[in-house]
Amino acid sequence: EKLHKCLECGKAFVCRSKLIRHQRVHTVEKTLKCQECGESFTQKRQFLRHQRTHTDEKPFLCTTCGKRFNLKSNLTIHQRIHTGEKPYTCSHCGKTFRQSSQIRRHQEALHSGEEKENKCLECGKGFASMSNLSRHRWIHAAENPFKCRDCGKTFMEGWNLLCHQQTHTKEKRFVCTTCGRRFTCQSNLTTHQYVHTAERPHACSHCGKSFWKRCDLRRHEE
Repeated sequence: EKLHKCLECGKAFVCRSKLIRHQRVHTVEKTLKCQECGESFTQKRQFLRHQRTHTDEKPFLCTTCGKRFNLKSNLTIHQRIHTGEKPYTCSHCGKTFRQSSQIRRHQEALHSGEEKENKCLECGKGFASMSNLSRHRWIHAAENPFKCRDCGKTFMEGWNLLCHQQTHTKEKRFVCTTCGRRFTCQSNLTTHQYVHTAERPHACSHCGKSFWKRCDLRRHEE
């Protein structure tokens, strides 16, 4: 029985300490503020994790291949490549997966048992969520929505534009610690490092085939 109840939202907790931690969500003031971007946090653990996104600090080391990670959870997922562990099992067909996101995509695609309500008016393809439908629609659009002010090149997604814009500065501050090759953005470095680790993190929820790049997975699934 959950005895400790939040008077603000009604959520109940077994331990009083968890209730106290939860109540910080409702406080107006968040005491831990990032000096780089201004984002505020109620918990020190969240604050320290966020700061690593600005410093490129990667304290978690894979002892098998030497690759480093900024979050322990990312290291845990990565190590399953070396161990072959696939802890997430589909209750419908028994297929196993390394990541919880992979099993969610798999079950939505094959075992949802429900008609996908969000349908594309252009091609009739259905999607489980409106966000996936919105992303899909740009395939049919005459123009990509994100445009570079320097050269006019357009992109389907905002993060692709941000990565591209760094090519105009010529700055390559992301270095591969294995071979020394330099990159303009973190995402390109991450993709490159899969060459050294043989990791293919983007798996098809239908057939299980894996890819280095998310865009290759999208093309495969289409």
